Amino acid sequence: MAHLKNLPWELIEEILSRVPPKSLVRFRTVSKQWNALFDDKTFINNHKMTFRFILATKSKIYSVSIDPVIVVRELPLGTPGLESLELNNLVDCNELLVCVKNNGAVVWNPWLGQSRWIQPSLNHSPMVFDGIVYDNKKYKMVAFSGLWKIYDFSSDVWIDHKSKSTNSNTNVINVQTAVCLNGNLYWVCFREKTDPLCYHIHKFGFSNSIWVRFCNLPFGRNHDGDALVLGVFRGDRFSLLKQCMVTKKIEVFVTENKINHENGDDVVWKNFMTFSSPNLPDLVETVKFSNPSYFIEGKRLVVCSRDNTGHAWIYILGDSKLISKTRIECVVDPWPLHCTFVPSLVPVPAPCRREEQAELQV
Repeated sequence: MAHLKNLPWELIEEILSRVPPKSLVRFRTVSKQWNALFDDKTFINNHKMTFRFILATKSKIYSVSIDPVIVVRELPLGTPGLESLELNNLVDCNELLVCVKNNGAVVWNPWLGQSRWIQPSLNHSPMVFDGIVYDNKKYKMVAFSGLWKIYDFSSDVWIDHKSKSTNSNTNVINVQTAVCLNGNLYWVCFREKTDPLCYHIHKFGFSNSIWVRFCNLPFGRNHDGDALVLGVFRGDRFSLLKQCMVTKKIEVFVTENKINHENGDDVVWKNFMTFSSPNLPDLVETVKFSNPSYFIEGKRLVVCSRDNTGHAWIYILGDSKLISKTRIECVVDPWPLHCTFVPSLVPVPAPCRREEQAELQV
């Protein structure tokens, strides 16, 4: 690498943006500047192998890149735990992906090709895998199976967890609305399903492992068919997408400031985008009523959803109008699962060796 020191930094970045992600991990030790570059979201987004959506059918998994054109690539199924799919859900955990199956889950970094099989707890109730919380490279899985359960990645152990909440009657609308931000999980919840004013966000934190009401939402759902999807904006804030099933109007709100995970009292929402043109698509199909996946890039809203025939579409909106719509033709099976994904060089957490576990118990 010594010969690269004489090159302009911009050229070094361009060269590294073409290096396969698995190789980038080995280059972290070259210098502090390189290590910082690999943590830079701008570098990751500009990498030539970056993708932003994952689609999974009964037999295949695909990545979807957006810029400069939409490119769909089939991902290899040699990943341990994913040789046979039969997935029930995809859970985007910010820098990792949870692929949920009937008999467990696979924690996966598709950018690095790393994975880890998570065996469910011993009780025979189906488990709902909600996501991953983390702090200082320590990771836990949050799931529900009759009661809340916490899986510790280091010890490879499930622990029954008694739910603590400021409101035990709070209902989670949809586990797919859970998002991971700053190592915590956040859900859209409601007190009264038919009252939009009663929608808010609940949080589960890594450090104290309790559920607390975090902040209010700027709006809720007026109809069961409305899209209402919580997301992460600019890496440290919330976004909230809503589409009215009656008018097709799409609104996107974001929080003004970075989210302070300790206190949601100072959260302020502002309208970021509104689309009300007559040609807007239905982002929630009326067969399975699944929510769309989306991300915000600059002043564009990029959405992945399915139509009423089960085909996946990518919609790009901006300047108060629908800019483009693209049907994903190469997906072999209808009704694919889909989610956003932020590529990263974060390794899938491995269990501690026995010697390390013994040291932790001393």
